[in-house]
Amino acid sequence: MHKSMRFAGAVGIGLLASTIGIGVVTAADHVEAPGTQGNPAADITDFYAWHKDDGKIVAVIAFAGLTEVGQPATYDDSVLYGIHIDNNGDNAADENVWIRFGKNGAGEWGVKVDGLAADPVIGPVGTTIDGPLGLRVYAGLRDDPFFFDLQGYLATLDTAKLSFDSTRDSFAKTNVTAIIVEISTDAAAGGSDSLAMWASTYQ
Repeated sequence: MHKSMRFAGAVGIGLLASTIGIGVVTAADHVEAPGTQGNPAADITDFYAWHKDDGKIVAVIAFAGLTEVGQPATYDDSVLYGIHIDNNGDNAADENVWIRFGKNGAGEWGVKVDGLAADPVIGPVGTTIDGPLGLRVYAGLRDDPFFFDLQGYLATLDTAKLSFDSTRDSFAKTNVTAIIVEISTDAAAGGSDSLAMWASTYQ
């Protein structure tokens, strides 16, 4: 099962997010996916990507949705995050970026990103980490960018009458934990002008 696709950018970047457990593939979106309810760190709420004029693609994995303001970010060293890039249209990843969290001896969280460059990009969470060739990484709390009127959705289901209100956002004043990476467009594309990208978590 996969989430619906989003499209952005002139290079035709297709986006889709899924959560992969051992032997099981389940869609994840804002805590309702049964396979991820026990571990918010594995629950991808959304995946976004867009290209910039400086030859970079920005990719964002958002997870652990509905975090109340004032609560800390969610990190779990048992979850592996993947950003997958198909640049030849066969629906298989040709490039992968792997992300994992861990603690140092002082108990402070950090993030390690493999696949952006020859060497891993490593640094503390909550800060922008500079990598080679102008690549950057950030992991930490962000306001949930997803807009949804849950009240209107439930009313529509109950009455069969569209009841959405564009001023009502059920995710307002809630946070997600986000992983944001800048990827070299040339390295990701491999000479192609059309990319498909998706994200996954592995436990």
